[in-house]
Amino acid sequence: MSDASLLERITDAQRAMRPSEVKVAAVMLADPEAALAMTMAGLATAAQVSEPTVMRFCAALGFDGFQSFKLALAQALAIGIPVTHSAITVHDSTAQIALKIFDHTLTSLDLARRSLDPDAFSAAVDILLGADQVLFIGLGASGIIAQDALQQAVLLGVPCSAPADLHQQYMQASMLDAKSVLVAISNTGRSRSIVQIAAQAKTRGATILAIVGGPSPLADLSDVALILRTFEDTDVYTPTVSRLAGLAMVDALATAIAVRRGPEHLARVRDMKGDLAEWRGSLSSD
Repeated sequence: MSDASLLERITDAQRAMRPSEVKVAAVMLADPEAALAMTMAGLATAAQVSEPTVMRFCAALGFDGFQSFKLALAQALAIGIPVTHSAITVHDSTAQIALKIFDHTLTSLDLARRSLDPDAFSAAVDILLGADQVLFIGLGASGIIAQDALQQAVLLGVPCSAPADLHQQYMQASMLDAKSVLVAISNTGRSRSIVQIAAQAKTRGATILAIVGGPSPLADLSDVALILRTFEDTDVYTPTVSRLAGLAMVDALATAIAVRRGPEHLARVRDMKGDLAEWRGSLSSD
């Protein structure tokens, strides 16, 4: 187990912890540097739990005691883990808020990059290369990613659509066939409407490509799932980093496909961009 991933391990492990242990995790993630300076009794008090609960928290992470956990935490912080788990509070200055948001975003994007499955990404590129048409669907922040993907349609080289209306998404999914690909985007992978629309497309023979934050019903339904792990939660102050990771994924897919389509396609894209730059330039004075 890598020391550098300790805070990530705490974040992931919360799903399997008892509610009292989650309280300890919350204190740790809110300010790991402050927690490092605490005794076991102090951490128990801060989390409003008992000292045995702190011991169970350490054991749940694979440590044989509180001191070995603290040593691993000290090593993790010493080798440069950004303090991106520090919660934003009403007492932060505007400068502190900006730095925390940027640090949190950078760390989350790095996590998404490091945890990306290259085989799944290659399979996704192959699927999109073989499509006659592509339908992107998503809700909320995921819908924004779908709309951005539509801007990349020229790189994909096939007809694409990304209707914002759920009824339109369902109707278009119902018209897909075996040569079509539906790209379903959902960080939770549990949005009922998106899962149902993807299931409808699958009954029509379409290939399902999911962009999700982790194991989920949507990932299970898909032919290929691209997992984008981020430090995303529902805290009111937390930036929607899953959206930024999704935008980066769309850029990566579109670029890889454009390159795979070969020199002729790239030349056409290059000419298009040159013409576009000239067309949207300033009008002459005469």
